[in-house]
Amino acid sequence: MPLTLERMDDNSVNNDRFYLFVKRVFDIIISLFGLIITLPVTIPVIIAIKLEDGGPIFYTQTRVGKDGDHFAIFKFRSMITNADAKKKELQELNEIDGAMFKMSEDPRVTKVGKFIRKHSIDELPQLINVLIGDMALVGPRPPLTEEVAKYTNHDLKRLMVKPGCTGLWQVSGRNSLSFAEMVDLDLNYIEHASFLLDCKICIKTVWIMICPNDAY
Repeated sequence: MPLTLERMDDNSVNNDRFYLFVKRVFDIIISLFGLIITLPVTIPVIIAIKLEDGGPIFYTQTRVGKDGDHFAIFKFRSMITNADAKKKELQELNEIDGAMFKMSEDPRVTKVGKFIRKHSIDELPQLINVLIGDMALVGPRPPLTEEVAKYTNHDLKRLMVKPGCTGLWQVSGRNSLSFAEMVDLDLNYIEHASFLLDCKICIKTVWIMICPNDAY
C-alpha cells in the first residue's frame, strides 16, 4: 500500500523526461545484456547452491519501492532455507544502527552464500526486476517493509525514486557505513541524479564485484 511521503523540494529530484527516458532505455539494454553475459558465472552458481543443501536456488522477498509500492525482489539464495525465521533470534547481534540488520559473521549464510555475497553475485537476479520495471540499475537500496516501518520522515525520502541494484552507498563503503550515512548518500544521489553519475556508479560497481569492498 503506497505511503504518504514528505516530499523534497521539486528541484531536488531530477524529473526531466529526457533523463528518465534515457535511464529506462539504458536500464533495459544493460540488464538484458547483463543477464546474458553473466551466464558463465550464474550457471555454476546455480549448480553450487543446489548441490550445497538441495534447497531453492532463488530467494524472493517483499521490498518497498518508489512511493511505497511493494514488489518481490529476486536474489540467488545465500542463506539457509529457514533464515527469515531465525532472524529474530539474532536481532540483538545487529551490527548497524537504524532500520537495518547486518552481521559480518551471520551464521545463516551458507558457504556458497558467503562467496556470492562478497562478490555481489547474489544480486544479479535483480536484473530481472530492472527489466520488468520494479527497479533501476542505479538508485537507493530497496528496503524491507519492517525497515520502512521504523523510518523517520527524513528516511522516507529515499522512496521518492525507483530503488536500484546499486547506488552511491554500495560504491562508497557499503557495510562499513552507518544507516544514517547510507540515507545521506541515497538522498545525495536523488538530488544529483544524472546519466553521467549513473554510468560512473555502474562502472564502480563492476570494479567492486571484481575487487570486493565491505560486502558480507
